[in-house]
Amino acid sequence: MYRAPVEDIAFTLKHVAGMKPALDTAAFGDLGEDLVDAVLGEAGRFATEEVAPLYKIGDEHGSVLKDAAVTTPPGWKDLYRRWIDGGWNALSGPEEYGGQALPTMLGVAALEMWNSAAMAFGIGPTLTMGAVEALDKHASEDLKAKYLEKLVSGEWMGTMNLTEPQAGSDLAALRARAEPAGDGTYRIFGQKIFITYGEHDFTDNIIHLVLARLPDAPAGTRGISLFLVPKFFVNDDGSLGGRNDVFCSGLEHKLGIHASPTCTMIYGDGFQGTRPGAIGWLIGEENKGLACMFTMMNNARLCVGMQGVAVAEAATQKAIAYANERRQGKAADYAGAGMAPIVHHPDVQRNLLTMKALTQTARAISYCCAHAIDKARISDGDEAAHWRDRANLLTPLAKAFSTDIGVEVASLGLQVHGGMGFIEETGAAALYRDARIAPIYEGTNGIQAIDLVTRKLPLGGGEHVHGYIAELKASADQVRTSNRDGFGRTADALDAALGDLTQATRFLQKLSADGRTEQALAGATPYLRLISLAAGGAYLARGALADQGRTALCRFFAENLLGEARALKERVIDGAESLAAAGKTLISA
Repeated sequence: MYRAPVEDIAFTLKHVAGMKPALDTAAFGDLGEDLVDAVLGEAGRFATEEVAPLYKIGDEHGSVLKDAAVTTPPGWKDLYRRWIDGGWNALSGPEEYGGQALPTMLGVAALEMWNSAAMAFGIGPTLTMGAVEALDKHASEDLKAKYLEKLVSGEWMGTMNLTEPQAGSDLAALRARAEPAGDGTYRIFGQKIFITYGEHDFTDNIIHLVLARLPDAPAGTRGISLFLVPKFFVNDDGSLGGRNDVFCSGLEHKLGIHASPTCTMIYGDGFQGTRPGAIGWLIGEENKGLACMFTMMNNARLCVGMQGVAVAEAATQKAIAYANERRQGKAADYAGAGMAPIVHHPDVQRNLLTMKALTQTARAISYCCAHAIDKARISDGDEAAHWRDRANLLTPLAKAFSTDIGVEVASLGLQVHGGMGFIEETGAAALYRDARIAPIYEGTNGIQAIDLVTRKLPLGGGEHVHGYIAELKASADQVRTSNRDGFGRTADALDAALGDLTQATRFLQKLSADGRTEQALAGATPYLRLISLAAGGAYLARGALADQGRTALCRFFAENLLGEARALKERVIDGAESLAAAGKTLISA
């Protein structure tokens, strides 16, 4: 059974990601360590004692669609009600609409715990929180007044409606249409697929944020607008009115996250006697919807990264517990009678330490991304611009690296379980099944790598990333001058990895400057892993410098895993030509 690692989470927030200096300087107002610890402790208790026990029920039962209505697994609706009664949905919401306005760092830390306990539960509120941010930044005052308070509290939930059958990552291909009604509203027609929690029984209203095209819209992504489309209309006094013409026509049968209803949504079909054409309200300006939606998407990308961290943590806990119970063979360092617990075997130890180290690196990267978001929000001028650039740089790392790690770590967890990992009874396979979606949705990890190389490396005239690398190098230098026993060759390994990262970064920046975009994109995915591993190694060192008990894991990562950086650099620099040549063999005539 999962147990929230509150101590590890608090340590990473405070001593690796930068929360403690922010608290010490009152950057977050009167927020202090006592309150942070209290919030984390209660979130950990709720995740451990109330969410985690319902995970297996959700995985085995799933959500069920009947007559356009979705029923979630037994106990899940009551769980959600207890969750919002605890104020968890409002944790980082705006104060003027009932939120607690706590730092993003604290919100994503809690999010990690919900998703470790049950990823299919944690994903639902994630979309609501993103909808809150999009409405708060872009909606009219009237829409905010009508919808935000109940979205912030969690009494209503929100969704994000982008994907259509012919338009996945390529939003320029969207066909959903919006027709002005002449009264300030619009009639929405079309189909959306893969809509997470598009229909459910958690709340009595669902607020859909929908991308669609106006009749005279320009082609491509420049002609997309964003609309708010409620499941039920909301009267002026806040009570619910009639049913809007938006319905769920199907549920996907998925590899994992079975309890999360992944819906096909139909807009404007006149179903169940509704007036044809779902009624919606414009968010922001006409044909500027993608910018509004990106507010929600950027929020969701960090949150999905936390899902990768969360599943990795749950898989690591499960594997370590199993390795201490399962007995097989003899081990030189085991003095007990009979067979040794498999945790004594070096290969099992290697797998478990790899799981722990990768989970910690992904957690640190994601929390540092959240820290940058918070610093950008509370800063002004050039400092705010610096932290916005940092958040933008780290977002693709947090999303892509963390979710890749979630899959890798869950897979290693299966291996540690041996044959029992292949059997559903242990629950190790369920974590792997859940983890596998995260590298795909909210922008595939390949798209995150493209974004990193084409949009994030040029930030600050191309110098922001080098400033970041210099900060990572400072941690390596501190290890070298610490004179502490136990670090072994950590400083050398960090220096080598950061040197490889610098070389690969300048290579890609020159390709882009020379207009050789295709060659740069050939190295985008290995580059994303390279910068993430180098950053993760530096963050582990930062943690070890603050707590000597973390030195052994830092050294293990540096001496056993960080050597991959050299091979990744070579793929970035030398791999494009062979990739292009071999790629031609894949193309059908």
